[in-house]
Amino acid sequence: MTPRNSGQMKLGAFLMAGGHHIAAWRHPDAIADAGVNIDHFIELTRMAEAAKFDMVFVEDAAAIRERDPNLASQAARSTMFEPLSLLAALAVNTSHIGLVATASTTYNEPYGLARAFASLDQLSGGRSGWNLVTSASELEAENFVSSGLRPHAQRYERAEEFAGAAVALWDSVDEGAYRLSDGVYADPDKLHPVDHNGKHFTVSGILDSPRSPQGRPVMVQAGASDAGKNLAARTADVVFTAAQTIEEAQAYYSDLKSRMVAFGRQTDDLKILPGVSPIVANSESEARAKYEALQDLIPDEVGVALLASYLSIKDLSQYPLDGPLPDMPPTDGIQSRQQLIIDQARRENLNIRQSARKFAGARGHWQLIGTPKQIADELEERFRAKAADGFNIMAPYFPGALKDFIELVMPELRRRGLFREEYEGKTLRENLGIRIPERAA
Repeated sequence: MTPRNSGQMKLGAFLMAGGHHIAAWRHPDAIADAGVNIDHFIELTRMAEAAKFDMVFVEDAAAIRERDPNLASQAARSTMFEPLSLLAALAVNTSHIGLVATASTTYNEPYGLARAFASLDQLSGGRSGWNLVTSASELEAENFVSSGLRPHAQRYERAEEFAGAAVALWDSVDEGAYRLSDGVYADPDKLHPVDHNGKHFTVSGILDSPRSPQGRPVMVQAGASDAGKNLAARTADVVFTAAQTIEEAQAYYSDLKSRMVAFGRQTDDLKILPGVSPIVANSESEARAKYEALQDLIPDEVGVALLASYLSIKDLSQYPLDGPLPDMPPTDGIQSRQQLIIDQARRENLNIRQSARKFAGARGHWQLIGTPKQIADELEERFRAKAADGFNIMAPYFPGALKDFIELVMPELRRRGLFREEYEGKTLRENLGIRIPERAA
């Protein structure tokens, strides 16, 4: 018999300005300044916390998202708070929900980043998480280095070393090191200077923060290339991924969990949360109408440009839009997403225009359109079939689509015993059911 997941799934709420659909900013309920409206993000996070989500997640890229100003004017993806600043504000407005932010190993240094997440962990009482990315955007590279985007293998080599240095810094202070008694401020036996001399970094010293209330900030990753999966299997506590079919999701799940064993880790110490973009209504026809109304808001040129950016093609519009995707050379960008797009186009016989419209809805993530029961059925099937430990909910538009999921789908998940009624603990690790890590030797 095929092994099946039991227990309860984990849920993240992936926050993104007006929503994950590329045309969300054109929705009738859109908030004009959503990307830099703190009240908007506080409302969304409190909504997710009231629903007992495990975490909210904020992505980042230190660049505008479109090179062409005319496209930027139609996509609304380039105005957003810096994530750690945003999560610090959310920390003091919440009490239980996890707070996960993206930060790049390519354009940061280990000490500064480890210090920032340690501070967020103290501010939040042990609820922070770091989504480690290597940054695959040429636009982002142009803001930091004159040589352009670094090769994929080099970025992951640096990321591997970066992650090890960050963990060493978090582990440089034992629990109870700052005891403030017997005339001693800090116990020298509980302070462990880092001595890291690697190819990319030299790090020495001790992090200027007490040990995290949850041992370390939760490590999150989203890599699906071979190098990305190895890094996740070695270091991650949570993995975000994209999978269109249950077979793809099961293959990824099995592969990643198997790699964990090879690195001497227990498979329960990592939660795999595929992204899902749900549109729910009380009838299937109503849900479908909501989806089509959003799709009708996508200008062709915006959808094609978004698709081209993930395929690492400079100008996809040079090809006939009603023709097939062209053959593409390997990319130094997001290799796994490029392959996902190609596979979906071949599987569903999509031309460029159709691929672009479909991709623009959720950037290659799983889209669900239907009634509360239909959506709960789909989520339960993948959870039970060991294709996921839970899901990262990517509302197509905010706040309405997130509110619909909470009010319509989550009661059905709870009725089936698939999601919690109350938080199990105070820290993100406790609520995820992930052990506090021992200090690295």
